[in-house]
Amino acid sequence: MSRRARPIAIAWTSRHRRPRGLSDARIRRAAELALEHGGRAGEGLSIVFVDDPELAAMHADWLDDPTPTDVISFDLGGGAGGPMGELYVSTERARAVARRRGLDVVREHLLYVVHGTLHLCGHDDRKPRDRARMRRAEGTVLARLPSQRRK
Repeated sequence: MSRRARPIAIAWTSRHRRPRGLSDARIRRAAELALEHGGRAGEGLSIVFVDDPELAAMHADWLDDPTPTDVISFDLGGGAGGPMGELYVSTERARAVARRRGLDVVREHLLYVVHGTLHLCGHDDRKPRDRARMRRAEGTVLARLPSQRRK
């Protein structure tokens, strides 16, 4: 018996423009692959892209830490056909980190989507051993994404 996949909703609430090449399809695929890797294939998610001040306020309200962060995950349980969780991703953080490290900004956004989704699947990154496991999982998922070719 096949299970019907739940939708992955994507919203941009930030005042920042979406990076060229970061389509809803790429975001959705990154989340799907992370859910599959985490043993939660077919689950639904809501992914919201916000700016640093909005995410820092959420970080303070929900985690008692007012510092900026890259992504916050909320486990909603997925009951009654609803999404299993919500991700809030900082577009400003992705741009700043990508610029500082000389990385592709699209890939950095996708990394945050993968990271937050893996948290919802039970991965943790507080202890060094767990962090190493999380990094391996991120690498495995990102390697399965089609590379972006820019002209």
